[in-house]
Amino acid sequence: MRILHTSDWHLGQNFMGKSRAPEHQAFLAWILKQIEIHQVDVLIVAGDIFDTGTPPSNAREIYNRFIVDIQSKQCELIILGGNHDSVATLNESKDLLACLNTRVVSGVSDNHEAHVFALKNRSAEVAGILCAIPFIRPRDVLRSKAGQSSEEKQQAIQQAIRNYYHTLYAEAKKLRDNYSQDIPIIATGHLTTVGASTSESVRDIYIGSLEAFPAKDFPPADYIALGHIHQSQLVAKSEHIRYSGSPIALSFDETRQKKAKSILLVTFERGKFSQATPLEVPCFQAMRVIKGNLKSIKEQLSSLLDDYQLKEGKTLWLEIIISAQEGYLDDLHHRLQEITADFPVEILRLRREQSHQQASLHIEEKETLNELSVEDVFERRLSEESWETQEDKQRVERLTVLFKQVVNELSEDDK
Repeated sequence: MRILHTSDWHLGQNFMGKSRAPEHQAFLAWILKQIEIHQVDVLIVAGDIFDTGTPPSNAREIYNRFIVDIQSKQCELIILGGNHDSVATLNESKDLLACLNTRVVSGVSDNHEAHVFALKNRSAEVAGILCAIPFIRPRDVLRSKAGQSSEEKQQAIQQAIRNYYHTLYAEAKKLRDNYSQDIPIIATGHLTTVGASTSESVRDIYIGSLEAFPAKDFPPADYIALGHIHQSQLVAKSEHIRYSGSPIALSFDETRQKKAKSILLVTFERGKFSQATPLEVPCFQAMRVIKGNLKSIKEQLSSLLDDYQLKEGKTLWLEIIISAQEGYLDDLHHRLQEITADFPVEILRLRREQSHQQASLHIEEKETLNELSVEDVFERRLSEESWETQEDKQRVERLTVLFKQVVNELSEDDK
């Protein structure tokens, strides 16, 4: 059996005023070709199909069109809900898509049959068992108790998620007994694991309760297909536990990643995991971060564009990090527009380089509120106080946890 493991499409993302629809359309056309070239049996999308819980109509259209187009490929499609996805939105078309060889597992339920089922290959033979586990919200598996410390809450949610995985794995083994012992058990997940490398576009999803799930707590499945982290990587140096990463860069800091964006072609032989081969995703929109003063930025642009073979009508999206001593950003933006006028580039983000001494009055005098994130403002406010005793430090920790909980709850309300 061959599966394609991908995640974090974020259909409908509006990136600093720019639609990603052309990139997503190009990516999905490319993935259909890979299914055909590699004779893929199952495509697993491990969460965050959409960028928000209320995706725009063009994102829904792209999603529905892909499901129609994949029908000719003899490939089963598995859609898992992520933390950006709305359970209700994904469930709208769940029953209809079930008639189109597509399984949608939007959220956690008590019905184990909705999460544990057989996978068939292109010959319609049962070739694997899937533990289809979407993003797990703490309220799905745990009831909070009054008076618990942050550490106790973290331990409780970690244990609850572990129990849920192992319960479904036990169900998968029972189901496998109806077929053959020579078929693999595959699990999915949409969560942060210990040691995973994140990016600025990845939202903390268990703030205040569980920051990261230990890899040792996963059941001994033959392969575990994970989503949520946008950089392709192994988990705990285990070849069979992997993040596929997002297929396109969802933030500028992702352009600095050493590995190219990819999806994973996972093969199984004699019922066991064989290998996971990264298939490099073409870059459908050039993005780059450049740093320096005004003079060096102009010099960098001249050499930078030689690295990109931009097609006619295409532009390079830029984040420019300007030297701290250069002045006010409002003035700099106008001057940079003049510098870049003759280049096929668009400046999507302009920010000041962070000094090693961020508290410098010289820099703070020039800094405006729109340059700061919510987290920056919170940290600046904390830095204005004196925190010397052990009790003070514990208070800072409590305040930080509470602040993150509030930010996370507000982010959930925005979905």
